[in-house]
Amino acid sequence: MAEIDPSLPIPLFYQLKNLVFEDIVSGKYGPGDRLPTEHELCERYGISRTPIHRALSELADEGVIIRTPRKGSFVSPHWVPTRAAGNELRVTVTREALVEPIMGSAEAPHRVNIAVTDYTELRHTLLGAIAEGRAPDVALIDETLIADFAEAGFLLPLDDLDPGWFNDEYREDFVEPFVAGRMYGGSVYAVPEEVNVAGLWCSREALDSVGAQVPTTWAELEATARALEEELPRDVRAFAMPGGHVGGETTTYCLLAILASNGVEIIDDAVRLGSSPAIDALEMLRRFIDGGAMSSDVVTYKWLRCPGLLGAKRVAMTVGGTYEADVIAAAAGIGLDEVHDHFAFAPFPAGPAGSPATVAGGMVYVVFRQTRYPKEALELLERIIATDRLIDRARGQATIPPRHSAIEAMDSPFIAQAVELFSTAITRPMVPDYHLISTQLQNMVETVLTGQYAPSTAAERTAEVIAAITGLPLGDGPQH
Repeated sequence: MAEIDPSLPIPLFYQLKNLVFEDIVSGKYGPGDRLPTEHELCERYGISRTPIHRALSELADEGVIIRTPRKGSFVSPHWVPTRAAGNELRVTVTREALVEPIMGSAEAPHRVNIAVTDYTELRHTLLGAIAEGRAPDVALIDETLIADFAEAGFLLPLDDLDPGWFNDEYREDFVEPFVAGRMYGGSVYAVPEEVNVAGLWCSREALDSVGAQVPTTWAELEATARALEEELPRDVRAFAMPGGHVGGETTTYCLLAILASNGVEIIDDAVRLGSSPAIDALEMLRRFIDGGAMSSDVVTYKWLRCPGLLGAKRVAMTVGGTYEADVIAAAAGIGLDEVHDHFAFAPFPAGPAGSPATVAGGMVYVVFRQTRYPKEALELLERIIATDRLIDRARGQATIPPRHSAIEAMDSPFIAQAVELFSTAITRPMVPDYHLISTQLQNMVETVLTGQYAPSTAAERTAEVIAAITGLPLGDGPQH
């Protein structure tokens, strides 16, 4: 076994990096194989975790390995140069559950090579691959990346590859809010794997305990929260939401539903976040903190903390997405088909200047311009999202298929309830640098909930930063 020599003038991390790299090149670790853990490497080479962490991080940055939190480091199936063999479509996804369905969608003579990347590392991983000219042919990405990647010229407009399919199937059969919401510059760059919406989850048992219905206005929401706070045990809260940067994009997703319920679309022809309706929404959230209905600890909540608390009866109402139904079911000890009986999902209640609102979102497939097989890549996508395959993947999952034909074929109270909310759905801003805007929104709500800034100050400061990011002017209020 090769050893690390601390007496050499070569940094320890660099020595380790070369050793691991040589093991991969030699075939000791093949595509998809799991590498030793940091702890195992510490014991093997007798060095601290600091150089080990740096060595593995650099290999990940270079696309040689994929690091997945709580699972380990794996040799990237896409790094080993296999293109010379030809007839291979490389696909990057964020879910292991999709590997088998995608492999089953392949047709000769092309074979499929799939890499599973952690969602939190997806943008970084793909940008690194693009920069080195080794982008996958197809990737499953968050829809918020569409504008970023399309504007940079990374993606192929899919409607140009197969106009017939897009006119006859995509525009006719896929649910309306998501067709329009996934276009950029007049072209279609992505097709959805799933549909979800953000709104308000409520415990039916908790509402019944105070004789309340699912709130439809802010006034009803706050009155229900006050009543629950008087009735519930001291360690149970009436209301919760992911409230800061720890919650990542889920914080933004939920916040946009709250803003939309008061008529605020943060970006149209101007940035309208500093308007009175936006400030009113932040003031309402601060009242939940001040009145005790919501804990300021929500700024530390990760993206699935709220549905877990709801299912475990530690909170009565949360802001979240339909995709959280399985988390709620698991925490409550019930089946997914029983969620509708115990928990209600509704649009976020209407504010004084708005109407009940949800936010549409989901993961989408894209084809990268670097592909050698654009026609075959799109054909693979068309098979992956065929109606029968979408139905198979949606069964028993908190997933809403994006095609009307699939939705109509499924007998699911959960899906039926969620579909009714499509008419209230808006989509997230389809703008380049959305990730920068999202970070600013997360920081804004966090500073309000912790009391660092007054709602008006936080909104106005954030609006100014977003205006600088987008180049758009500041607006006075919502456009209707």
